[in-house]
Amino acid sequence: MNPVEQSVRQWLEDVVIGLNLCPFAAKPNRNKQIKVFVSEATTEEALLADILVELTLLDTTPPSELETTLVAIPNFLHDFFDYNQFLDWVDALLKQQDWQGIYQIASFHPNYCFGGADEDDTENLTNRSPYPVIHLIREESMERVLKHYPNPEAIPDTNIDRVESLSDAEKRKLFPYLFS
Repeated sequence: MNPVEQSVRQWLEDVVIGLNLCPFAAKPNRNKQIKVFVSEATTEEALLADILVELTLLDTTPPSELETTLVAIPNFLHDFFDYNQFLDWVDALLKQQDWQGIYQIASFHPNYCFGGADEDDTENLTNRSPYPVIHLIREESMERVLKHYPNPEAIPDTNIDRVESLSDAEKRKLFPYLFS
């Protein structure tokens, strides 16, 4: 496993699953249905091409084999503003391929900052990852698990409370890439 994939998997297991930020991630991770694809792209065009390949793979692979994909981007989109702008291109790709309502994306970045939040607000940790990451999600799978989850609207607030309760030592352990 290459170091980028290893780092993203560590974040997935320690932060996303370990802190239960996504209560739906543990099962597909346990069943080895989460792919981490490391894109070596350094341009928007190359990254969009990689994302199209990964979405096509999701589209042609049953969820029992591949539930979701995390596209890690180690060599590009280090600036959060540029990354956030690029997400519009991914949304346009979904629309172009008639995949709206079939797939959706979630976004993670080392410098993630929610609109209206200060850059150093702890709440941003819920979406901070070791590299820019675009999560490709099957909407049907999300709808299925949300039916059985009590009060899914509370997940963001619960996640913020969880990361705000971390000690400085816990933050350094879970997010070492933010403190190096």
